[in-house]
Amino acid sequence: MFTTFAVSASGMEAQRIRLNAISSNLANVNTTRGTNGEPYRRRDVVFEAMPSFSSGAVDSGLIPVKVKGFIKDTRPFTVIYNPGHSDADKEGYLKMPNVNPIEEMINMVSAVRAYDANAAAFKSSKEMMNKALEIGR
Repeated sequence: MFTTFAVSASGMEAQRIRLNAISSNLANVNTTRGTNGEPYRRRDVVFEAMPSFSSGAVDSGLIPVKVKGFIKDTRPFTVIYNPGHSDADKEGYLKMPNVNPIEEMINMVSAVRAYDANAAAFKSSKEMMNKALEIGR
């Protein structure tokens, strides 16, 4: 009976973590030197679905969607000519993070919509459960 709540809640949690990663990417769009001396590398979230989700899985503490981890984007850094920047090389070229703000905004819209869909499913499940309880009275 509470399986639908677990599905929606795990989806909302996964999308919240995804939104945090997107926010971090956008916040570091101009970070040219991190702790490792390189520009910021874009991060992405990897989700993992439970292969055989059932109501018993919720009872045993398993969740239908979880964040498996984070991966760093291996696309090359953008190189621009900016000889006045302190991180530019001897020729005046500067490595910029491999973050594309437009791509991140699209990912953000997608994550918000997925979060909203899970919230709507949670609300519908709650309403159906309330109606079922009213019928039982």
